[in-house]
Amino acid sequence: MDSLQVRRAVLEANSILSSSKDNIQICEALLTIKRYLGGTGSPPSVKEKEEFIHSHFTTFLQCLISNLTPDWPELFQSDEEKELWDSFFLEGPADQSFMVLMDSVISTGPSFRLNKVTDVLEQFLRRGGLSSLMWEVCKQQSQAGSLVLQEALLNKVVCLPDHLANKLREENHPIFFPQNYFPLLAAEIVQVLERISESLRGGLDCSVSFMSQVLGKVCVHGRQKELLSVLVLHLTDRIQSDCIWQRMCWRLIEGVPDRWMEAVICGFVQAVPGPAELFRLLGNLVVKSKKARFVMTQKLLLLQYSHPTVVLQSLIGYLALDSRQRPLLIKVLKELLETWGSSSAVKHSPVEQQLYISKAILICLSHVKDAEIESSRQELLINMMEGMKCHLDSNLPRVRHLGMVVAESISTRITPAGPALKFQYEEDEEIRELKSLLTQRPEQALVRDLPGTVRNTPPVTSSARAKLNAKPCLASSADPGKGVDYDLDSDDDLVPYDMSEDKELRKSKAPAYIRDCIEILTGPEDADRYEATMGILETLIRRNTAAAREVSVELTKVLLHLEEKGYIEGFAWLRQSALVALAATDPVPVSRFLTTEFYSLNYSLRQRMDMLDVLARAAQELSRPVPLKPELQTLKQPSVQMLSGNGPPPDWRQVVEERIKSKTRRFAKGPSRAEQPCAPNTFGPVAGHFFFPLLQNFDRSQATFDLLGDDHMVLGRLAHTLAVLMYFAVNTAVAAVMGKALLEFVWTLRFHTDAYVRQGLLSSVSSTLLSIPAERLLEDLAEELLETQAWLADVAEQDPDGDCRSLALQNLLLMENLKKKLGTVPFE
Repeated sequence: MDSLQVRRAVLEANSILSSSKDNIQICEALLTIKRYLGGTGSPPSVKEKEEFIHSHFTTFLQCLISNLTPDWPELFQSDEEKELWDSFFLEGPADQSFMVLMDSVISTGPSFRLNKVTDVLEQFLRRGGLSSLMWEVCKQQSQAGSLVLQEALLNKVVCLPDHLANKLREENHPIFFPQNYFPLLAAEIVQVLERISESLRGGLDCSVSFMSQVLGKVCVHGRQKELLSVLVLHLTDRIQSDCIWQRMCWRLIEGVPDRWMEAVICGFVQAVPGPAELFRLLGNLVVKSKKARFVMTQKLLLLQYSHPTVVLQSLIGYLALDSRQRPLLIKVLKELLETWGSSSAVKHSPVEQQLYISKAILICLSHVKDAEIESSRQELLINMMEGMKCHLDSNLPRVRHLGMVVAESISTRITPAGPALKFQYEEDEEIRELKSLLTQRPEQALVRDLPGTVRNTPPVTSSARAKLNAKPCLASSADPGKGVDYDLDSDDDLVPYDMSEDKELRKSKAPAYIRDCIEILTGPEDADRYEATMGILETLIRRNTAAAREVSVELTKVLLHLEEKGYIEGFAWLRQSALVALAATDPVPVSRFLTTEFYSLNYSLRQRMDMLDVLARAAQELSRPVPLKPELQTLKQPSVQMLSGNGPPPDWRQVVEERIKSKTRRFAKGPSRAEQPCAPNTFGPVAGHFFFPLLQNFDRSQATFDLLGDDHMVLGRLAHTLAVLMYFAVNTAVAAVMGKALLEFVWTLRFHTDAYVRQGLLSSVSSTLLSIPAERLLEDLAEELLETQAWLADVAEQDPDGDCRSLALQNLLLMENLKKKLGTVPFE
């Protein structure tokens, strides 16, 4: 009878809502139904209330929304009548109300009904409807409730901002914004956990499984920061002194499904301030969960590298905090060193990832104890030697420096009493940060942060600090008549000599002729004459060009094999400058000699790279216009001169005009600006002698020289040199032929494994695009450019080196600009 009576009452109310326009009749029908929710009137029986909630409540809410029309505000004019309609959604079962409201939002188009539903949904959120919803689900889980309903609720709760943004667009309410909604959801989760805590203290059973699912799904949707920024603060504050909260927090995270565990762990590691807080929140999760162990020991350390250093410190410090987790710390250190020592990883992984792994290794070393290192000393030593070799073989200075710093740090820990490795390098901010990760003592900070620890070190008072900072007073302050020598200040009256124009005295006179220089450089050792010759040689070559051309090849050969005898400041630069002067003075014979000797035997890699540097610098010098004459160099832009008081008074018009000129900024002013000298590119006629011989034999292997083998550093320098030569041959007759040959060279080596070589190839493409006119590119190199463009797109998307990706993008932009330029040329 009870169920039939409830069904009859609901059907009558639905009929009135659908057909009647009488305000009084509608309100009476609503009050009749409100009685089953504990409203006014005689209370219903327990069976009637259960029948209504389980069988008719959702249907009735749908009827309320479906009968919403624009004239309803006229029917419900008083606030009490409007609140009566809203109360069914705000005071009824939260899970059903929320589902009906969300389904209505999703299925309703822009209308009065949608506006009303969103307003009620906003009130639902502000009145704590989410906490009531999650609490009801937690109670149902302990009673084996419907899994389908829980899954639907989970999707609606997590995706609410997306649904509302898609539906309301520009008219969305601020509370539905993700940055506002997810902190609200975090606060509601804390409220539910409060209820669960009280329930557990009262001896009742509750489940946090649904809360774990909400946490996991929010994190996997990328909203860890908004949710955990609030949740972590509340949890950290409560678990410090409450064991029930501690167990609930551990169970909350352990209950996250494996498919969402990675996102949750990443969120917590980034949200906590340190490893101690992370251990309080996670407990021994890394030991209990295989998925968590994989994420924390493999994925976050070896497969990802975008996290800041603080995240690494929290993660590795967490592994070091508990004795059950320390075996994982040793395992992580070995795997990191194995990856760090892999030649394939060094060649194919980005420098940023290698830096990330290096930081992780140093942080691990700061946590590992001496006894743990002793048990794995031999394995660590082998990995260190292999990794050091791989890093030192790299062409990138940054990678070599990483290898040096990490090898030094490992050797210091492996052999604390014995000799340690020591490299010479210039410290920068990155290297100082790496060293700080090893020298700091994280254990002290961790112990200080753990709960229950008390610092016994007394604070330093202001008086004690003043005593420490006080300087010792002179004896004369106590007794001015003793121990004072007033003659000590007499030197202050001496005036120092002016030594600004002094010249260094040399024991040997500098030679005056180039042939004398050759005799001194090839003759018996005389340090003074040798130094004087190196200092004057470049000047003599540029001053006596005719004499320099007579012995250019001979002197080039002498300088190329020249070694430093004693210490000469800037010896390498002086030698290279003299070679550049020879190449610029007599370009054809010298360039022919250098390009031929580059592929000859009995030269070191250093000498071969010196040849390339000389060719590049000489090309730069030859491509520049002739220096200005002295009378042109003294020509300056007109400026306002100070008026002398002794001369005749100037005309006021002239004064005003000069002041206007002085205050006016001009981009160009023809006659008043000295014209820049115009001269032909002197590198153009000889560019082929510099360029083409270098491309002839790069693929031929020799006994002591293999560009395509181990000598990839020289190959990278060769690619960069060819790019420089191509760039300085801009707008010359041979530029198109050089560009075609250079693109063929690039196409041959485009898949080279060394990043430095690929950077040189990409620079070569840039030089080609910049040096050849767009019309000639389209006529002579159209097919090559199409192939190069496809390769550049692949490099920009997939190359592991960041500099290569950047260069590829620049080249693609250059090509787009060339297309636009050609498109604006009128067709004839």
